[in-house]
Amino acid sequence: MDKILIANRGEIAVRVIKSAKKMGIKTVAIYSEADKEALHVKMADEAYLIGPAPSAQSYLRGDKVIEIAKLSGAKGIHPGYGFLSENANFSKLVEDNGLIFIGPHYKSIETMGSKLAAKEAAKQFDIPMVPGSDGAITDVKAAIEIAKNIGFPVLIKASAGGGGKGMRVVQFAEELEEQMNRAVSEAISAFGDGSVFIEKYVGSPKHIEVQVLSDSYGNTIYLFERECSVQRRHQKVLEEALFLFNP
Repeated sequence: MDKILIANRGEIAVRVIKSAKKMGIKTVAIYSEADKEALHVKMADEAYLIGPAPSAQSYLRGDKVIEIAKLSGAKGIHPGYGFLSENANFSKLVEDNGLIFIGPHYKSIETMGSKLAAKEAAKQFDIPMVPGSDGAITDVKAAIEIAKNIGFPVLIKASAGGGGKGMRVVQFAEELEEQMNRAVSEAISAFGDGSVFIEKYVGSPKHIEVQVLSDSYGNTIYLFERECSVQRRHQKVLEEALFLFNP
């Protein structure tokens, strides 16, 4: 690829532009009306207005992103993170338009973008799971029975998205209906998907992540462990990683 479009803004886009320049790749920026003087717009080789300030009318317009990519002659689209980066439909649309989506294949996004789908995938490999409902749940009475079976406290959790949104801890059965309605409402507002499920609440867990990186040629590496247990409101505050470098 000799030119890519960065479907993001701010620091995220700036980092991608810096890396692309080191690799000799030309960059195309997009910007909303509010970001016309932003640093990523000035740093890119080309920049195009995509729409008004609200992200739903600009950075989330996948059709416009692809239109600009074709107009500019970009061969690939880098979504950064947030916005369209976890949108399987956008990833597929990029591929269908003969462009390269610089990120996971849309089938992988479909699986990992939904916590319920991810849990089903994990079950196939006999990975131990936190006790909870088998799928999305909407019936409050059924939810109470599940919660009683696994034992309070429980966690109501949105299937889509992240960032701690659509999550509610329930200590007692009489609180479950109200907290479930709140979780569903928040999930719909944040992700456009009100699917929720129930899991046993683990109060003081160790949150350890391992990042795996693969390319389309069968090369796979893992980037060691990250300790992510320091959180506030179900969101990570600090990630600590140990990287070993052997020249």
